[in-house]
Amino acid sequence: MHTEKPMRVASGLFFLPFLLLLLGGSIWLFVNAIIHETIWMLVTSITGMVVSIFLLAGLFVVNPNEAAVVLLFGDYRGTVKQNGFCWANPFYTKIKISLRARNLNGERIKVNDLTGNPIEIAAVVVWRVVDTTGALFEVDHYEDYIHTQSEAALRHLASAFPYDGGENELTLRGTTEEINHRLEKELHERLARAGVEVIEARLSHLAYASEIAGAMLQRQQASAVVAARQLIVEGAVGMVERALQELSSKSIIELDDERKAAMVSNLLVVLCSNHATQPVINTGTLYQ
Repeated sequence: MHTEKPMRVASGLFFLPFLLLLLGGSIWLFVNAIIHETIWMLVTSITGMVVSIFLLAGLFVVNPNEAAVVLLFGDYRGTVKQNGFCWANPFYTKIKISLRARNLNGERIKVNDLTGNPIEIAAVVVWRVVDTTGALFEVDHYEDYIHTQSEAALRHLASAFPYDGGENELTLRGTTEEINHRLEKELHERLARAGVEVIEARLSHLAYASEIAGAMLQRQQASAVVAARQLIVEGAVGMVERALQELSSKSIIELDDERKAAMVSNLLVVLCSNHATQPVINTGTLYQ
């Protein structure tokens, strides 16, 4: 496994004037050799032009947040990260790699969650190259490698958790921040071989697959209705209990067990009903 080595190169602004001067002098000498028909001047001028053009091939530019991996006949010599106009041995092969942060906007994929329900899921991954040797020498086409591994990590994560569940359960929908953290951690482990750092990974899309979306929506609505009814009943029972205690403690009215049961029934109907109740005025006695 290769380890990235920083490499210093000469400034291209220092070499460029001398190389242009050498090329210009060689051209002038070539013209004079033709005019005076001098063989040694002709050979010297041609040699000077070839050498100057060859040395000019060593000039290259490294932009901000960019690196140049330098090879000599297939042997890794180092990585140039200094920005600007540079010059190096013309026999060196320079491979440019961007060090900028990039987005991978993953496509929606269909996968079964932990409970076997088909879901659609997608993620956005922000990444950048931090080790140029890993990106070039450890994997083949590192951008394709990142795309494939990101999809594999997302599939693995989606199948490890249910889409929805209880309050204290890790779910894809209910504990989004924890799921994002786990996705980022798994991607970091998978992409470290390619010299890639995962800056951020977040779910961008999460939904039931179309074939079960309607049924799951009905189940969620039913669960919400049951939970709401349970809360209403608990509140109504507390209110009835308090009302009976207040009536008894203040000696407002004495009720036997049968009338208490009737009163409890009426109060629960009023408090738990979905519709507005219509009062009925009793013009007789309490027992008529």
